[in-house]
Amino acid sequence: MKETDEKPTGLPENAFRPLKPGEQYHPLMSPDKNYPEVNAWSVTWGIAMAILFSAAAAYLGLKVGQVFEAAIPIAIIAVGVSGAAKRKSALGENVIIQSIGACSGVIVAGAIFTLPALYILQDKYPEMTVDFFQMFISSLLGGILGILFLIPFRKYFVSEKHGEYPFPEATASTQVLISGEKGGSQAKPLLFAGLIGGLYDFIVATFGWWNENFTTRVCGWGETIADKAKLVLKINTGAAVLGLGYIVGLKYAAIICAGSLAVWIIIVPGIAMLWGDQVLNAWNPAITQTVGSMSPETIFAEYAKSIGIGGIAMAGIIGIVRSWSIIKSAVGLAAKEMKGKKADAGVVRTQKDLSMKIIAIGSIVTIILVALFFYFDVMQGNLLHTIVAIILVAGISFLFTTVAANAIAIVGTNPVSGMTLMTLILASVVMVAVGLKGATGMVAALVMGGVVCTALSMAGGFITDLKIGYWLGSTPAKQQTWKFLGTLVSAATVGGVIMILNKTYGFSSGALAAPQANAMAAVIDPLMNGVSAPWLLYGIGAALALVLTYFKVPALAFALGMFIPLELNLPLIVGGAINWYVTTRSKDEAVNAARGEKGTLLASGFIAGGALMGVISAAMRFGGINLVNEAWLENPMSQVVSLIAYALLIIYLVKASMNINKVD
Repeated sequence: MKETDEKPTGLPENAFRPLKPGEQYHPLMSPDKNYPEVNAWSVTWGIAMAILFSAAAAYLGLKVGQVFEAAIPIAIIAVGVSGAAKRKSALGENVIIQSIGACSGVIVAGAIFTLPALYILQDKYPEMTVDFFQMFISSLLGGILGILFLIPFRKYFVSEKHGEYPFPEATASTQVLISGEKGGSQAKPLLFAGLIGGLYDFIVATFGWWNENFTTRVCGWGETIADKAKLVLKINTGAAVLGLGYIVGLKYAAIICAGSLAVWIIIVPGIAMLWGDQVLNAWNPAITQTVGSMSPETIFAEYAKSIGIGGIAMAGIIGIVRSWSIIKSAVGLAAKEMKGKKADAGVVRTQKDLSMKIIAIGSIVTIILVALFFYFDVMQGNLLHTIVAIILVAGISFLFTTVAANAIAIVGTNPVSGMTLMTLILASVVMVAVGLKGATGMVAALVMGGVVCTALSMAGGFITDLKIGYWLGSTPAKQQTWKFLGTLVSAATVGGVIMILNKTYGFSSGALAAPQANAMAAVIDPLMNGVSAPWLLYGIGAALALVLTYFKVPALAFALGMFIPLELNLPLIVGGAINWYVTTRSKDEAVNAARGEKGTLLASGFIAGGALMGVISAAMRFGGINLVNEAWLENPMSQVVSLIAYALLIIYLVKASMNINKVD
């Protein structure tokens, strides 16, 4: 594949070609111009966005188990308020608003996947204690670790690998910010696509006029195949996911879908065929039914998904080994600066990070604070348990930072829940081995998991912000500095929201399902009481990752497909196929390139509109407004209507992408 085939499109050419020192900036933001970035306006609005979206994302995540990506809606709002206030040259300010505010989504994801499990287990183990301090400190320190651990890798992912990874969410956010500043021909198609995509997804989420998924269960024979052969296929027909697939592109979409189809077409039916009459509950004593009586979805959740987790873990280890020279370089640079040697002399503004001395000292201080937090609160004064815990947390957080960043760069989805589940299992096994069991051990493992989960979530989210800044010519050091403020605000907000929602609804009552936290609680409870983890399944996934790497297939992308639900993977191949189609129909490469850029603009509009309207729909649900007719969604005809609407959406994206002005 030629280099040009792998480049994301839709931004000015100089944003995508290999950039020389001094050339890296967007045409709207010259490095010679002292344009505004950090000021009272950008900081105030960034804090406001962090508070607002932390609360909204926490509620939605605890309700349905999914945290919406805050970066794009915040970018839209930043553009809107800057335009309403008639601020000039607001692009740099908007990048800072987006960067501070986007802390909300990543901190929420880190917190709600683990910490509500403390309340869930408290119902069973009343001796367990949960307080605001634990939630706030674990989220805050985890977020700070994620920031500090990622910064040394910024140049590698953002600059050195420039043009290799699609960065779908960063691309969409950048399109929004550019269009808001530039207006005219670029803003109109983005706005129109945003209206179409937003209205489309809003109708599904708020009114339920058609089903959000189309499945092979739509007819009788499909139900029979799902029941007998444990074979089912499903696709999310939303606009935002379709746009995501377009930006990811056909190459990575095909690999991700290959992993997903391998699980759902081969592994899930294979498990049912081999062990259909057995009750496989060695890893989960709560299971009482045979494999053959389970639905394909249950087989995936209980067994096959663990193979994906093992694959992600091994792909991460492979990535760590391959990037070891980068890790050594970052550590060596820090050591030089600690000895007083200036390392960033002559570095252009758009490539300046926080000094490695600050990163090194900050990391050490943060790890010490985590250790003190563990010693005096979580481990109740046990030094051995504290030392073991801090080694696990710091080691996993640092090593898997590159995995989180890599996943976001490829597909825009961070497998943080899978890596956190692996962390919880490792933490539980190790802590039990050193004598920490029962309710106290559960609290310890969950808080450890919360710190790691937040660190990895922050690392993945922050690489998006830094890529946006790279494309737009922002100052990385300023983004990095003010990211700490966003983390502080978001951690305080999400801790309070979790406490309020537990008192109002309770996470065990069903009013707020907290599916991720319930899953974590279900895993950790037996582990802390002597039940083994599914090491065999993890091992199969790890072996598969090694084989894929040997044959030069990106193992992380394949493993992500095995872990992420099927309905979110198949739309990627549809979007990727559209990208391929519109960029290959002409013999004129200039025409193909222009169509590709137009498509990226429209796909970004789909993502932006869907994300923003998702927030509005969630707010309506929070206010008690639910206009969905659940009985209609149970009717197979709702899926037929879904397929028709999806086909119309695809036709629009293809036709509009190919309708370009004449290319000279």
